[in-house]
Amino acid sequence: MSEPDDDLQLDAITDLGEQLINSILAEEPLDTIKQIIESGAPLWYQNDLEGISCLHAAVYMQNQELVKLLIEAGAVWNAADYLRNTAGDIALSFNNEEIYTIIRDAGIRAELVLALLSSRNTSDSASAMILRSTDNTAAASTDTFLSSKLRFTVDEHGQDICMLDDVDGDEIGVMMGWEKNIMQETVANLTADRDPTPLKVLNVGFGLGLIDTLFQSLSPALHVIIEAHPDVLKHTKDMGWYDKPGVKILEGKWQDFINPAKIGTVVPDGGFDVVYTDSFSEDYQALRQFFGHLQVLLGPRSRFSFFNGLGATNPTIYDVYTRVAEVHLADAGFNVIWSDVDVSDQENRWGNSRRYFTCPTYRLPLVVRN
Repeated sequence: MSEPDDDLQLDAITDLGEQLINSILAEEPLDTIKQIIESGAPLWYQNDLEGISCLHAAVYMQNQELVKLLIEAGAVWNAADYLRNTAGDIALSFNNEEIYTIIRDAGIRAELVLALLSSRNTSDSASAMILRSTDNTAAASTDTFLSSKLRFTVDEHGQDICMLDDVDGDEIGVMMGWEKNIMQETVANLTADRDPTPLKVLNVGFGLGLIDTLFQSLSPALHVIIEAHPDVLKHTKDMGWYDKPGVKILEGKWQDFINPAKIGTVVPDGGFDVVYTDSFSEDYQALRQFFGHLQVLLGPRSRFSFFNGLGATNPTIYDVYTRVAEVHLADAGFNVIWSDVDVSDQENRWGNSRRYFTCPTYRLPLVVRN
């Protein structure tokens, strides 16, 4: 096909997309909208003015029947407009629980199907569960992150921060002091109602040492830390962690130690009492792989948690990934007890860094055996 023909075809598709969105906003009859869809209108199309899709438009008009129709026809559940709002976010702004649930459940179904398809691919295939599958920056690529230079400092708000400078010149927070409240609540949940026997603890990802400091305050019998970044390891050594009683630091990625060949040398008799993981730059597929090792890592009454931050710059996507994780943990033989931590006061704590958690509430997972 010649280039002019390609342009004509693109114009035709664009016109149909505009027609579909405008017809929805004009509240034209459902049969008319169905005819536009059947004529080939692209359900993925987003207009130039606001970046809204047909699904956004249906939610703006509070048309539950049309929302269902579009979802069933293949509308994109997580498309974001120019204000970074998904259709689910618009439903939340209207307090329309019914429409929000339709969109959220569509997202859950889509992600579970993609995860299943991904699990059937070869190990080097791109994961459908990676939020930024084309992002090779330090924020989304483990290899890039491990070769990046980190800075440990204190910002203008007095909070400890671990930062890196991305290749694009952006400041990226690897870990920031505002997370301390999350870590305090996590440790409280992980250790509540435990017998007085000193704990055996495993933490993956040291960062600023916030959660490890809290674990140390409990005088654990064994405190294993897995950390791969050379700058974090140096910072850990400078802080004296290698000399703390009961602490064992394993230098490398968790996959280097928690695998069929080595896991028996890492896990103590009876398993760990508490396990936590927060690996910067890893995607959901890696976290799900970690879930698969929990049966070996944990003892009968042990507890597990992880930094639940995937999709946390958007309420709808955050809700979907939270629920997808719950499903996969259930498949692995575990229940999740959720609690909420208010993080709405973080607004002024970012400085010039890229914001990696903008939802007002952190969903804290406490994972126990079925």
